[in-house]
Amino acid sequence: MPAYPRTRPRRLRQFDWSRRLVREHALRVDDLIWPTFVLDGDPAPQAVASMPGVNRLGIDDLVQAVGQARSLGIPAVAIFPVIDPALKTPRGELATDPDNLVCRAVRAVKKAVPDIGIICDVALDPFTTHGQDGLLVDGRILNDETIEVLRQQAVVQAQAGCDVVAPSDMMDGRIGAVRDALDEAGLQRTMILSYAAKYASAFYGPFRDAVGSKGALGGGDKRTYQMDPANTEEALREVGLDIEEGADMVMVKPGMPYLDILRRVKERYGLPTYAYQVSGEYAMLMGAAERGWLDGPAVMMESLLAFKRAGADGILTYAALDIAERLRG
Repeated sequence: MPAYPRTRPRRLRQFDWSRRLVREHALRVDDLIWPTFVLDGDPAPQAVASMPGVNRLGIDDLVQAVGQARSLGIPAVAIFPVIDPALKTPRGELATDPDNLVCRAVRAVKKAVPDIGIICDVALDPFTTHGQDGLLVDGRILNDETIEVLRQQAVVQAQAGCDVVAPSDMMDGRIGAVRDALDEAGLQRTMILSYAAKYASAFYGPFRDAVGSKGALGGGDKRTYQMDPANTEEALREVGLDIEEGADMVMVKPGMPYLDILRRVKERYGLPTYAYQVSGEYAMLMGAAERGWLDGPAVMMESLLAFKRAGADGILTYAALDIAERLRG
């Protein structure tokens, strides 16, 4: 390239129309997945104090909210249950009950809004008294025994109408086991979105507040199964294994602190790759915006665009409704 003054990169930046013509990446409504929290019964919406603008919703309110998401063009929602502590057990048996809160919510949403995608987490932490994602025995999370429960959980969710099951537990071998279980149940069309590179992050706190697992977890952590934030090569191995086992899509979680991982995963494998702007990321931006320290809509849009620039095909974000409205003008 010839040097200055013959080359002047600012020429292309001087007008709005010229900036749009040369823009390399764009955020679209089609890129958004909206995570939601559902409560049992028909309570009034409950605000999540640590996540400004986010509410826990009863099933009827959830159905209405998903209808709004669909009207804005959002292609899919993720449904996370807020389980009554009285129904939790050490082994999380409710996770495999076809009439549990998740399954009832999925059936209600699918009946009212049949043309929106529904994603469900496959993990035990909302259902266990200890808040861990797997079966806990003598202080250890059991891998293979947990997988047997996850197989059943994925099947009941898919039978209820869930389009995409998303194993988020990080047990070894669970993607292949879930794929086999779905196929054996005649659910070959059900997709698997693997939380393939999920880190043991401090950014999950507000989410655990929202679903009520933070108190159950107490002083425990998930470092024996979620990934060490220091590791990169391990993430590529994890993603590769999940693809070999039958994952249709993969996810990197959290998002913003792990853009390097997102880029490497997309470049290495080329599979549909998603980023989760997790609760802590969302809470930081929204909390600062509430205090007037940041321009909330601007920093949210910039943050989501960063995921696209790093290679994400889609983004799970609690700001999906607001962003979709802004993108539609």
